[in-house]
Amino acid sequence: MSFSGNVKSELCRTEVEKNCCALAEAMGTLLFANTFSADCIRIVTENRDFGMRLPRLFRKGLGVTFDQLPETDAVGKLTYAVNDTEKIQTVFSACGFSAQTSISLHVNFALLEKECCRRAFLRGAFLAGGSVTDPEKRYHLELSTSHLKVSRETGTLMREMELTAKETERKGSSVLYYKQSDSIEDFLTAIGAPVSAMAVMSAKIEKDWRNAANRKTNCDAANVEKAVAASQEQLAAIRKLEKSSAYESLPEKLRQTAILRREYPEMTLSELAQLHEPPISKSAVNHRMRKLLSMASEI
Repeated sequence: MSFSGNVKSELCRTEVEKNCCALAEAMGTLLFANTFSADCIRIVTENRDFGMRLPRLFRKGLGVTFDQLPETDAVGKLTYAVNDTEKIQTVFSACGFSAQTSISLHVNFALLEKECCRRAFLRGAFLAGGSVTDPEKRYHLELSTSHLKVSRETGTLMREMELTAKETERKGSSVLYYKQSDSIEDFLTAIGAPVSAMAVMSAKIEKDWRNAANRKTNCDAANVEKAVAASQEQLAAIRKLEKSSAYESLPEKLRQTAILRREYPEMTLSELAQLHEPPISKSAVNHRMRKLLSMASEI
């Protein structure tokens, strides 16, 4: 099962004990479902846990049953539908709409005065029209609906709950989305999926750790390459001096440093500094090397 499917299965383990929350979740489900009109109500899902939750949710929150249910052994997409006119009118009325006069659907904020009902509404919206990408790959969570007004009002609700999402449109649908792991964690926790929120957090920590390790490895490799290149340049300068009369006239300190570099080409300047008699500082070794390079360049 996908990560998105796991999230929905976790949400479906949340029991809806209050009638007000059942109604709020049902309204969220309907407004983000495949079809919610005066002619038909249709919800299509591939998540079996959500499919098992729908009949209970509609009975408790709306007092109606589905006219169409999937076969018991159905696989793939599961379709739930209400076609009876009276049932549809009952559903519209329960949500505060009119099947005859409502021109466009909207979020009935009168049903969402309690914090628990707001969370239930967003849970229903995600179950019906939401998805979230596996955090191991990237961070993306969205709620999609074909009703522009519903999307904008849901965005307002989310801002009031300090769960502000970005908005866009895609193929005739209005989309609310997050692309930051922290925002996704907060949203999943708010709607009742703390385990999934923790999975997002764990994935982020692991990614950060891997990135830090990669940066350190790359930095170490770059430093090694830089040190090797510098050592080769110094050895070339020393060999050039040795082939000329300038080497014999080198001061004792420079000669000592040149000999040590030739014997230990793989060592860093700090390590070479400790081999001097007596030991000297890294900056002193660096100064001597620059002097040797300068003398070689003059030959």
